[in-house]
Amino acid sequence: MRIISGSAGGIPIKVPPLVARPTTDRVREALFSMLGGSCEDLKVLDLFAGSGALGLEALSRGAKEARFVEQHGGAAGIISENLLKTRLQGGQVMKAEVFATLRRLAQEGSTFDLVFADPPYAKLPGEVNLAETLLANEDLRSLLAGGGSFVLECMATKKPLAGIEHWQVVRDRVYGSTRILILTLHLILPTATDPDGEIPSAADL
Repeated sequence: MRIISGSAGGIPIKVPPLVARPTTDRVREALFSMLGGSCEDLKVLDLFAGSGALGLEALSRGAKEARFVEQHGGAAGIISENLLKTRLQGGQVMKAEVFATLRRLAQEGSTFDLVFADPPYAKLPGEVNLAETLLANEDLRSLLAGGGSFVLECMATKKPLAGIEHWQVVRDRVYGSTRILILTLHLILPTATDPDGEIPSAADL
């Protein structure tokens, strides 16, 4: 596995042994193409980061900051190694549980322009569908800056539905066993009347 493009383009990165299905070079290349290629000056959050490949790719393409959230110590250590190897600046590894971290970041008032999440798949009946849990998570929604994007990787055959009502699906692509969803928050237009009792026109909003 390697960084696809940008200042660290071509540099190979390590993948933790516990990562069963790292995001392939082909999928990352297609994903960042859909995002427009450049990540100039973006603040990025990489959840269930694994090797950190998505956040590293964003840093290589100009992101000013990337926080990598990974609860497994071995994987978190490898992300730190990959940051050193690529010499990318602005990366912070957070060895912590994802949902507790979302709550803490939301309480701190943090915001991010681009959020990646590649949670473990729910393959067996009764397993928690972490993709749907993320979609329904209020803390995650509060962390997304205006106009920001949430990129969710999930199982190709099981498109998440619970919680999707909070989001606008911008892209929905399948690559082999992986589905990539690029989402933004629904824009809720104000309905309150102005002081003169008139509803604002579209030109006023």
